[in-house]
Amino acid sequence: MRILHTSDWHIGRGFHGHSTLEALAEVLDALIAQVRENDVDVVVVAGDVFDSATPAADAYTLLTDVLVGLSETGAQVIVTSGNHDSAARLGFQARLLREGIRVVTNARTVGEPITIADADGPVRFFGVPYLEPAIVRRHAAFAAGADGRPLRTQAQTVARAMELVRAGLAEHPGRSVVIAHCFAAGVDATTGLEREIRQGGIDMVPVSVFDGFDYVALGHIHGRQALTDRVRYAGAPLHYSFGEQHKPRGSWLVDLDAAGAVEATWLELPVPRRLVTLTGTFAEILSADLVAAHAEDWVCAVYTDDLPQTEPMRRLREKYPFCALVQHEPLVTTAREERSYSERLRSAVTDEERIDAFLAHVRAGAGASPREQELIREVLDDRALAEALV
Repeated sequence: MRILHTSDWHIGRGFHGHSTLEALAEVLDALIAQVRENDVDVVVVAGDVFDSATPAADAYTLLTDVLVGLSETGAQVIVTSGNHDSAARLGFQARLLREGIRVVTNARTVGEPITIADADGPVRFFGVPYLEPAIVRRHAAFAAGADGRPLRTQAQTVARAMELVRAGLAEHPGRSVVIAHCFAAGVDATTGLEREIRQGGIDMVPVSVFDGFDYVALGHIHGRQALTDRVRYAGAPLHYSFGEQHKPRGSWLVDLDAAGAVEATWLELPVPRRLVTLTGTFAEILSADLVAAHAEDWVCAVYTDDLPQTEPMRRLREKYPFCALVQHEPLVTTAREERSYSERLRSAVTDEERIDAFLAHVRAGAGASPREQELIREVLDDRALAEALV
């Protein structure tokens, strides 16, 4: 059986104030083409279909178009909910969807397989939606773990889910695929991007809870990762952060043979607009060579001048129309004095010293430059002269 593993579409997510719907539609069209070209039997989407629990109407439209497109290739489709999704909103149409499309959002169904057969027999697909401990504890199956204690963490809750899946597999033997959304131990997350799944601290799920299954398709982490030969993250199909810019976009094409052995191949997806971080002085970033190379890219500009520039975003966008982020990171930051700002003000004798203390306070320790000192002196002299003439 040939399976395509994708996840974390985040339909409706913005990128520094810009809509990503058009770019994501282009990428998902390419994914549909890959499903058709590679004769995929089953597409699994491991959570975070939407970026918000309350997606806008155009997000639903894109999801509908993609699910119809995937179904028309002849592939079966299994979708689970992630921590960004509202399980109720994502799953409310599940029973009305066309044959061959299943949406798994209900914790009560964990352990009930979706069976898809090929020439070698049945394959049991177990969808495990994102399980928030405080919510799923009200269901009898998740009231407590094997030790009888209430489930309070993601690790405990996913471990309990896997117990239910193993019981389901024992009742319905066959090759097995688990689809889950969690933060597994050992992954390399993108700092500040993936919303942490927390319950009393960072709550990682041990990879060992997935032992014994032929393939485990995970979602939540936005970068491609293989934790074992059988446990993998596909990552997001589109770059949603400059922290992701060097991570490939794509999905796993998984061949599952008659004995349950797995062969996984990475399928690259197109990047509608590259992301690049340009670092240097403001003048260097505006150099003709860099502009020629990156004028059509999403740009994060990190300029290293000692002092902040005036209207940096406006000036950068004159050269880089898709500049999305500007950061000021001086190469050398003047060491801050141990004295507080108020202490420096109290010790200042002249107006020049007071102004210098203020500039140092708001500019990370950088006081007035020689030219600024001249201007300050001129202004103060003019004020003194004006007061003398009153």
